[in-house]
Amino acid sequence: MEGIGHRTLLVNGIQMHIAEKGEGPVVILLHGFPELWYSWRHQIISLAARGYRAIAPDLRGYGDTDAPSSTSAYTILHIVGDIVALIEALAQDQVFVVGHDWGAMVAWWLCVLRPEKVKALVNLSVVYSLCNPKQRRVDWIRDIFGEDHYICRFQEHGTIEAEFAQIGTTTILKKFLTYRTPAAIMVPKEKGFEGSLETPISLPSWFTEEDINYFASKFEKSGFTGGLNYYRCFNLSWELTAPWIGVQVNVPTKFIVGDLDLTYHMPGIQDHIHKGGFKNAVPLLEDIVVMEGVGHFINQEKPHDISDHIYDFIRKF
Repeated sequence: MEGIGHRTLLVNGIQMHIAEKGEGPVVILLHGFPELWYSWRHQIISLAARGYRAIAPDLRGYGDTDAPSSTSAYTILHIVGDIVALIEALAQDQVFVVGHDWGAMVAWWLCVLRPEKVKALVNLSVVYSLCNPKQRRVDWIRDIFGEDHYICRFQEHGTIEAEFAQIGTTTILKKFLTYRTPAAIMVPKEKGFEGSLETPISLPSWFTEEDINYFASKFEKSGFTGGLNYYRCFNLSWELTAPWIGVQVNVPTKFIVGDLDLTYHMPGIQDHIHKGGFKNAVPLLEDIVVMEGVGHFINQEKPHDISDHIYDFIRKF
C-alpha cells in the first residue's frame, strides 16, 4: 500500500513483523483483536505524509509475527516487553504510541511500566482504570454477564478455535470487524458465534473486500489461538501486575471512543470517563473525544478523523 515497507526484527526472543513508512519522530501503532498492522493502514500513510515515521507491528501471536505455543506466553508483561524491545531495536529513546483495543491496553501498561519510553499517548476504545485488587478480570466479567460473555467463552481452549474453523475465517472476521452494536457480545453455547453475531450482507463503505481478504489470508495461516491467548491470560496478567495496583499513568494522553463502541457501554465506564475516575487514573489526560455514530473499529471506520486527532495531539510535543 503506497510505499509501506515491511521487515522483521528480533525482539524479546521472537521475530516481529513491522510495517513502516515515513521519516521523522517515531509513532508506534498497536492493534487489537482480531486485527493486524493492516488496521492502521490509513494512519501509517497519513502520519508519514505529515513528517512522522509510522510503525505498526503485528503483535505477538498475530500475522507474520511469531506465535509462541504456550498460552502463558501472552501476559501483558510479555507484550509490553515486546514493545520495549521494539523501541530498542529501532534505536529510539522515546516514541509516540497509539493503541486500539488490546493495543490500547498494552499501551496503558507500557506507560505504567516504562513511562520514560513514551513521549505522548493516543488511545482508542479501551480506558485505563485502577485495577481491582480483590477480583480477577475474568471473574469480574463472569459475575456481571455470566458464562455467555464472549471473553468467558474465549477461555475454552480448542473449542473456540474449532468453532471459528467451522464458521470459516472470512465469515468470523466479517462478524467481528463490522460489529457496531453498543452492547456486550453474548454467545450462548446453543447459538454459538454463528448464531450470536450477524454476518453482514454487504460490507460497510469503510471496509472493502480487499481489506477482508488481506485479514483472512493472514488468519488462515496463523489461526486465532495467539489472539485468543491474550484473553486466556487475563487472570494471570492480573496476578503478575499486582505490584502496580493503584499506579497512575503519567504520560500526556488523548483518548477517543465511539458512542456505539461496546467498550463505552460496559457497566460503569461512562461514569468513569466523564466523572473524574479516568482523570484520577491518568492525571495527564488532556482530551477525551466521543465520536457520534461510530463503533468499535474506530480507526478503520473513521480513518481520516482518527489520523487528524492523532496528528493534532502529537504535534504539540
